[in-house]
Amino acid sequence: MATSLTKKDFLEKVFDFEKNKDWKFQGELPAVIDFWAPWCGPCRMVGPVIEELSKEYDGKVNFYKVNTDEEQELAGAFGIRSIPSLLFIPKTGQPKMAVGALPKATLKQAVEEELLMQPVATK
Repeated sequence: MATSLTKKDFLEKVFDFEKNKDWKFQGELPAVIDFWAPWCGPCRMVGPVIEELSKEYDGKVNFYKVNTDEEQELAGAFGIRSIPSLLFIPKTGQPKMAVGALPKATLKQAVEEELLMQPVATK
């Protein structure tokens, strides 16, 4: 199940952008953060996919949700201009952003390749 993050949670579990200028991931597992809002139609399509992936990758990848209406400072810190926006955070290295309601297969491929470093065989 994807966990909702407040700014306080984010600073503790992901990245303390108030103390650090350079990216330093604080999580124990790679993570995906879904920036969304309740009024956003495409976000409502991505939400169930994020939940499915959080079950599939339980124990391998953490999935978080940030409600951009409630956490405007957090959205601003990452330059979120359109939602849904998904931030893929590997254990080491820089995070990558994907924007839009992407299909499950595309999201799964991104998790495998960006976070778990396992190329997905394409047919």
